[in-house]
Amino acid sequence: MKPALRLSCLMLLSGLAPGVLAACPPQGWPRDALESLKKEHFKVEDSARRQALALGLLDCLADPDPRLRDGLAYEAYATWLRGDALTPETRRRLLSQLLVRLTPDAEGYGPPFAALVLSEVARTDRILAWMTPVQREDLVEIGSAHLASVRDYRGFDSAQGWRHGVAHGADLLMQLALNPALDRAQLDRLLAAVATQVAPPGEHFYTYGEPERLARPVLFALQRGLHDDAAWSAWLQGVVAPAPLPEWSAAFASQAGLAKRHNTRAFLLALYVGLAESGDEAMKARLPAVVAALRTLP
Repeated sequence: MKPALRLSCLMLLSGLAPGVLAACPPQGWPRDALESLKKEHFKVEDSARRQALALGLLDCLADPDPRLRDGLAYEAYATWLRGDALTPETRRRLLSQLLVRLTPDAEGYGPPFAALVLSEVARTDRILAWMTPVQREDLVEIGSAHLASVRDYRGFDSAQGWRHGVAHGADLLMQLALNPALDRAQLDRLLAAVATQVAPPGEHFYTYGEPERLARPVLFALQRGLHDDAAWSAWLQGVVAPAPLPEWSAAFASQAGLAKRHNTRAFLLALYVGLAESGDEAMKARLPAVVAALRTLP
């Protein structure tokens, strides 16, 4: 099933429609109560109340206030999911509803933070498997399609906070790449999605650490040992293909060409450092292909 059709089915099952949001903060939790809860490391002793709050905070992930979106909602999810404080049923509901929230919104806050929380949900499955193969496949398919579809390259704004769509999408793929339940074909879909964002079309220069974040799922996928040297070299050659430039020497004649060179080089350097510092001889053996790719750039 294609990602768009999978997403449509999930929307129907979740009862959600794109752009339809509830109240943030959620009913019964005024902002000052959430601020106090943060000071207490998001401890909610009553489990039922904690599960309800976890579901109630979903719409805060698209709130224009960075304190609510990032400082309260995301931090609460990260704390609870890493502390095993959410039930399997709550995690299942978060999975289905967050996948729907990857649909682009007008302000550009919702999808990146849905992807970021999904990375934490995916982490719980790789620590102790609980997703069905179908749920995991949905996450691979829709998560990969989401990263490939990102066209909002805004990073940080001092008033609006973070969006960081590419980095957050890459964080989700990193957690998936680490999951031993994924097979070679699923890893290939992650790698294909990363390749589309190494040097996005247009004149955007990555300045918020995106190349390093994109390199992480690649490094962890490679660490699985399912790709031989030929497959690794072929993937890198696709990354360094000059198209739509006729050749790399043409990069210096336009802003778009300079951006492509800058972003591709930054990504390859992030791969180089990750492999060189891995402490794993099998990973270090993959360095020559990265060096060869770097040498194709002027």
